[in-house]
Amino acid sequence: MSRHPISCILPPYMLDQIAQNGTPEQRQKAEVTATLTAQFRASRLEMAARPSAVPRAPGVAMRQRAVYTANFGSSLPGQLVRAEGAPPSGDAAVDEAYDGSGATYDLYWDVYQRNSIDGSGMRLDSTVHYQQGYDNAFWNGQQMVYGDGDEDLPPAQRLFNRFTISIDVIGHELTHGVTQFTGNLIYSNQPGALNESFSDVFGTLVKQRALGQSVDQADWLIGAGLFTANVQGVALRSMKEPGTAYNDPVLGKDPQPGHMSGYVNTTSDNGGVHINSGIPNHAFYLTAMEIGGFAWEKAGRIWYVTLRDRIRSTTNFQQAADLTYTVAGELFGVNSLEQMAVKHGWAGVGITVGSSSDGDTPQGCLQSVLKVFGIR
Repeated sequence: MSRHPISCILPPYMLDQIAQNGTPEQRQKAEVTATLTAQFRASRLEMAARPSAVPRAPGVAMRQRAVYTANFGSSLPGQLVRAEGAPPSGDAAVDEAYDGSGATYDLYWDVYQRNSIDGSGMRLDSTVHYQQGYDNAFWNGQQMVYGDGDEDLPPAQRLFNRFTISIDVIGHELTHGVTQFTGNLIYSNQPGALNESFSDVFGTLVKQRALGQSVDQADWLIGAGLFTANVQGVALRSMKEPGTAYNDPVLGKDPQPGHMSGYVNTTSDNGGVHINSGIPNHAFYLTAMEIGGFAWEKAGRIWYVTLRDRIRSTTNFQQAADLTYTVAGELFGVNSLEQMAVKHGWAGVGITVGSSSDGDTPQGCLQSVLKVFGIR
């Protein structure tokens, strides 16, 4: 089980499919990307143990962004290109990373009163142009890193555009930082799938808010625009219809289930963290659709408060369902429309709220003592 993972937007099974089905050039890129990502994962514990050099301004709510270029190398953070308040650089990747991190900051501060990723004004550092044609984007525990996709391949062989092109990808990866500073969900099995799902939820909320979209107007796709026209697919994932985002000869078919009946037991992908996240994703979608309006206002608040205050490192799907249901009642009233929407959302994916033995109870030794004395 990993407490300090490298959290990448592109799942490992997609790289495996490219390595099996792609052209020689595509296969080579997939293998290089997988190798580089594995190297970062191996160094993640060491990086997490270092004191952060990122400036903070506790109590001061203001955007603090810095975008660097790696100049197609691997040194991080690289050369500063655009600091907070600087005009657009003219480099699309730089400006997309800048704007996307700003939109993410704004969602968390304007809606949830959270001052940046750590809650204390952490500067949002991003590095673009990482390596030559790197097919991924990730949060490394201290900053964001983006590859340029397949811009180095002939047009007919390109599968991915630059990884800053989708604002929800930026919001997704930065939310891994929020999870790191709150519930710190273990990155494996159901806790890991919840980790991924929270990132998808707030990634799509960043996009929906930036576009001013209601639940009916949103596409509920994660990574729309990331695929080139050569791919038979619309996005990496669909929260509305998990398992339908792509079906491509090279990338394979979207493996996400949208119901517990399709839950995938696997040892790959850290126990299916990018696969089974489709289940809580769809529960959030169903909840938001029943509530209506702007998803970040009510459904998003329920999920945010749950992540901030209730989620623990080993929380599973059933416990997450119970926790969101409890929080909805606390925020909006018992048996309110919002609480019933949460109940129906989880029921829609095969999870009945209230059936957990300890969904919102004390953890560890205290819980055991309470049970011994018949208090719980």
